[in-house]
Amino acid sequence: MTTYKNIYYQVSDGLQLYARDYNQADSDQVLLCMHGLSRNSADFEPLCSLLSDHYRMIVVDQRGRGLSQWDENPERYQLPTYVADMWSLLDQLGLDKVTLIGTSMGGLMGMVMAAEKPDRIQGLVINDVGPEVAPQGLARIMSYVGKAKPIRNWGDAIEQTQAINQVCFPSFTQQQWQAMAERLYREDSEGVPVPSYDPKISQPIASDEAAAVPPDLWPLFEQLRVPMLAIRGQLSDLLSAECFARMQEVQPATALAVVEGVGHAPVLDEPQAIAAIRGFLTENLA
Repeated sequence: MTTYKNIYYQVSDGLQLYARDYNQADSDQVLLCMHGLSRNSADFEPLCSLLSDHYRMIVVDQRGRGLSQWDENPERYQLPTYVADMWSLLDQLGLDKVTLIGTSMGGLMGMVMAAEKPDRIQGLVINDVGPEVAPQGLARIMSYVGKAKPIRNWGDAIEQTQAINQVCFPSFTQQQWQAMAERLYREDSEGVPVPSYDPKISQPIASDEAAAVPPDLWPLFEQLRVPMLAIRGQLSDLLSAECFARMQEVQPATALAVVEGVGHAPVLDEPQAIAAIRGFLTENLA
C-alpha cells in the first residue's frame, strides 16, 4: 500500500480538517486531489498508487467527511466554504502553486479555485462534472446521500455499495465492489460499518439546490485561463455528452478523455484515465 503522512489543520471557523500527504516522490510538483459529495480521501488511493512516485499528492477529506470534523452548522456544507478550506490548507502548507484534480463536487471546486486565483493553479483535471449538472444525475445522487438503510456488517455494506452504484459500474467485479465499500464506510465503536460522512452534507442541496451546485457555471468556466483536462465516464448521468463537447468549444485548448464502460464517476485507475492524466501532467508540469 502506498504510504502517506497525516495532516490535521484548523480552518477559520475552528473546525479541524484532515488530509493525506503522499510525499515519497520528494517532488516540487504538487497535486491537490478533491473528492465528490459523499466521498473522502480514500477515493484517490488507486490514483495515488500510480502517480505518487512522481508527484507529491495532497488528498483531502472535506469537512463532514472521513477524518475531518463534522460541521455543527450544515448550511456551511457548500462550495464557497469548501474552497475557502482548500486555500487555508494550501496556505498552512506553504504551497504557492498546485495542480488540481477534482471529481464531481471536487471538479466544481477546482473551477472556482482556478477562477479565484489562477496564478496559484498550474493545471486543472475535472473528473466527470461540468459547468452544468445534469438534473437526472443529481437526482440519483440525492436519492441516497444521507438516506442509506442501516447495515449490520461488511457484507451488507458491500451489497449496498453495489446496489447504489451498479448503474455506474456495470462491469465491476466483487473485488472492486469490496474495495469501493471499504473506501466509503468506516467502522463505528461497535465495529459496524457506517457511511464515512455526516448525513447532513446534503441538507443545503435539499433545501436550496442552487446554493450547493450552481445551475450555470458557464460564465465562470469561460473565463478560466489555466490548462485543463476534462474526463467523462461514457455512461455518466451527471456530465452529459453535450455539455462535455461544449466545454471544449468554449475552451478549445481543453484536453478531453472518455472512460469507456463506466458512469459517474471514473475511479481514475482506468487505462484511458491514467493515460490522459499522465499525458496532461507531463505536458503542463515539465
